[in-house]
Amino acid sequence: MRQVKLTGREASVVRAIGFAESMLGAEIQDHVRMESEDVTDTLNSLMAAGFVESIPYAEEVQLAEMPVTAFELNPAYTHELKRALVRS
Repeated sequence: MRQVKLTGREASVVRAIGFAESMLGAEIQDHVRMESEDVTDTLNSLMAAGFVESIPYAEEVQLAEMPVTAFELNPAYTHELKRALVRS
């Protein structure tokens, strides 16, 4: 398994989503206190890497859709993401 490296913004978003349940984009934005454009870009990069999945599934989320879209961590990367958060 590859070693996961997260940027500060990515780590903040992963912490906000958590490992138990999905979270709406608006809740993530409230938790991380970032601009909606930054949250959307960060979520799209995490989705492109396969670390985060949207509900309903989409390869990329648009700025207007982000607040009402639910996101969850990909269970296949749970252990690697937890290790990455400890390192960051």
